[in-house]
Amino acid sequence: MSAPLAERLRPQTLDDMVGQRHLLGPGKPLRRIVTTPEAKSGQLPNLIFYGPSGVGKTTFANIIAKQTNRLFVRLNGTTASTADIKAAIAKCDTLMAPNGVLLYLDEIQYFNKKQQQTLLECIESGAVTLIASTTENPYFYVYNAILSRSTVFEFKALSQEDIVPAVLRAFRFLREEHPEAQAVEMEQGVPEWIAAACGGDVRKAMNAAELCDLSALPEEDGVRKITLALAKELTQRSAIKYDKEGDEHYDILSAFQKSMRGSDPNAALHYLARLLEAGDMPSAMRRLMVTACEDVGLAYPMIIPIVKAACDAALMVGLPEARIPLADAVVLVATAPKSNRAYAAYDMAAADLRSGKSGPIPRTLQNKHFDGADNQNPGQFYQYAHDFPGGWVAQQYLPDVLADAVYYEYGLNKTEQAAKAYWEKIQGDAHEKP
Repeated sequence: MSAPLAERLRPQTLDDMVGQRHLLGPGKPLRRIVTTPEAKSGQLPNLIFYGPSGVGKTTFANIIAKQTNRLFVRLNGTTASTADIKAAIAKCDTLMAPNGVLLYLDEIQYFNKKQQQTLLECIESGAVTLIASTTENPYFYVYNAILSRSTVFEFKALSQEDIVPAVLRAFRFLREEHPEAQAVEMEQGVPEWIAAACGGDVRKAMNAAELCDLSALPEEDGVRKITLALAKELTQRSAIKYDKEGDEHYDILSAFQKSMRGSDPNAALHYLARLLEAGDMPSAMRRLMVTACEDVGLAYPMIIPIVKAACDAALMVGLPEARIPLADAVVLVATAPKSNRAYAAYDMAAADLRSGKSGPIPRTLQNKHFDGADNQNPGQFYQYAHDFPGGWVAQQYLPDVLADAVYYEYGLNKTEQAAKAYWEKIQGDAHEKP
């Protein structure tokens, strides 16, 4: 059984790698770190590579091991045990690793604290150099003591321009690997389509290239044709990258909400599509409802029942039709006037309460009850607002300690300014009367 194409074609030198020019371009510090004489003689820092799958983290670790003459030991955080780590350390005491061991730990976020402490012990002596990779933010998942002894580098998703050369190389390799196979012709645009459809993951691109090669059918002239239609059929959902439990899930939700708040319907629809195409309709609806209340609010109060109705309709019809009412609601929220004055006012009121600014409810507002025999001025003295012109009368409602507090300020939108003008007139008329 042969290894996957991505493994058979794994680059062997830095010059063969695609992308990551911000880290590995000519003159970049990380490139110099692994190519200096000091690195080849044994001096190499512990490294943590953070980024999405299929962007070169493992490949770069392999290249480092070769260039620094170290024994490469690869473990995966999902399956490795403490015993595996100790076995890697033991190799340092043999002739197998005269220049030390480079321990590559993939998916370090799955190691628990005890396992990470064992890692710490093995890198303290310097005999083992750790290169760990993770698709999650290492500052959330990696033990602080390991972080303090390592340097973190972020790997980014590859662009279409980065991946096209890798796709062309894959097709060439497949032809060289099977020279006896029928001739193959490739329609224009196939490599570019595969590169764009793989979502920045060169491993996915390699898989797609191999599938296209295996699926190409011979035409009448006996030549197998890799058409653009075939490439599209085999990469229908390859660009969708979504981990509901990972950082990207929350990054997409954050971008979705901020795009609606920032009144950009195009960006908001893009992130809605990323959520719905991954099947995460509940998260999309929750953020949509929150944004309608938090960011539109009193500027357009009717938006709340409208968005709620759209979410109810989405639940009723389900995906894929649910995209229709949700798209309507997202565009409505994104293009609606904005006001956060109500919830900001609540937060100010709650902050006062948490800081101890409270007090007895004014007697005028309390429920009617017996004043006590010693009360020299019995009675509630509450003024019923509807008994006064305009339904308003000057009266203290806040506790004495907060009598002058102002939490809510009218927003500058049409709806709140109309309410402000209304109450200014009512209260002005009341003050003018004797």
